[in-house]
Amino acid sequence: MSGPLPFGRTPPVERSALTAAFAFDALSRWPYPEAPGLQAHDAADLLLLDTLQAWLDAGHGADATGDGGAVVVLEDRHGALTLPLLAAGHDVRVGQDALAHERSLDANVSRWATPLPGALHRGTLDPALVAGAHAVLLVLPRSLDALEQWAHLVAEHAADDVILLAGGRDKHMTPRQNTVLGRYFQSVVPGRGRSKSRVVTARGPVRGRPAPFPRTAVHALPGVGPVALAAHGATFGGTAVDPGTRLLLEHLGEAATVDRAVDVGCGNGTIAVYLAMLARRGGRAAAVVATDQSADACASTALTVGLNGVADVVEVRRDDALASFPEASEQLLVLNPPFHAGNAVDTRVALRLFEAAARVLRPGGELWCVWNSHLMYRPDLERAVGPTRQVTRDRTFTVTVSTRG
Repeated sequence: MSGPLPFGRTPPVERSALTAAFAFDALSRWPYPEAPGLQAHDAADLLLLDTLQAWLDAGHGADATGDGGAVVVLEDRHGALTLPLLAAGHDVRVGQDALAHERSLDANVSRWATPLPGALHRGTLDPALVAGAHAVLLVLPRSLDALEQWAHLVAEHAADDVILLAGGRDKHMTPRQNTVLGRYFQSVVPGRGRSKSRVVTARGPVRGRPAPFPRTAVHALPGVGPVALAAHGATFGGTAVDPGTRLLLEHLGEAATVDRAVDVGCGNGTIAVYLAMLARRGGRAAAVVATDQSADACASTALTVGLNGVADVVEVRRDDALASFPEASEQLLVLNPPFHAGNAVDTRVALRLFEAAARVLRPGGELWCVWNSHLMYRPDLERAVGPTRQVTRDRTFTVTVSTRG
């Protein structure tokens, strides 16, 4: 090729050896539940890899496999992007917000039957991860805030000629994602669809824009008054107090008399800070452990804890499904469970947390939980944890307390 493709142009994408030669079916979803019909890759993963190969064949990033020029992969869920690149001899720098995704990738790398000639470099989602990168693959997140945070990161710190390839399933993609990318790149071009998937190519990084995160907001919480909440881009709900959490807080004072509580899935830290502040107002020094598998959520909670002066009683711990907690060790768990796995609605995520709660609660311990009423979790809570009673319910949410037998 005589020179780089001009902005607005993308190379034709065909099925490449990068995907045709790789055994995707050998990948496992662990620690997420396995079930018939579920797999650890999708058509968007394949299209992302084939699109990258098309750019490499067109002459872009000739040193992308050299020292300092590894392909950067953001938000790989189970290794469906990382392992084919490693198998083809590419060095890869990978960053994942979710601890479960880290565990899944590590498990798939460790059990791979043949040597992987490429070198794997792990990193946090920070400037060092993308510094000087010529090619970045991104699994498009549900959250526009997360996309904006990562688009800014790549635009600010990758190479001048970086190509950001952002892929997803058509049903999860919106024009607003292109708008977000357009704030940080001169050229944003949606590619042709294939197998109900699509890749957006962003080029020409716009540097010098202020970092969009973290953000803060102040909310009045029942029983404790004004609370400042902080959030990084990938934190579920941002700086808001979602209605389910607010309904839970209106009744959680009934349980806030123990010496220690665990906020499972702490997000921006609302529940953890509420428990700590409520105990302090009652003259107690209760300890709170705030856990989340999201690195951004943990960073957000740490900021929230500091803003509200309760860092001395709140421990923030990155954890996946209470894996770091001993069996029968806790008296009170509080949970507003997610119902998505990545971009897909999947109630098994909540069921996995119910089972984890059952393992960690001591006999007589309580799981306080708020959930969308249409999901009808009460039988699942009864089965996994123990006797469950409804505390309150409104038009959308139900609050329950389950007692470990």
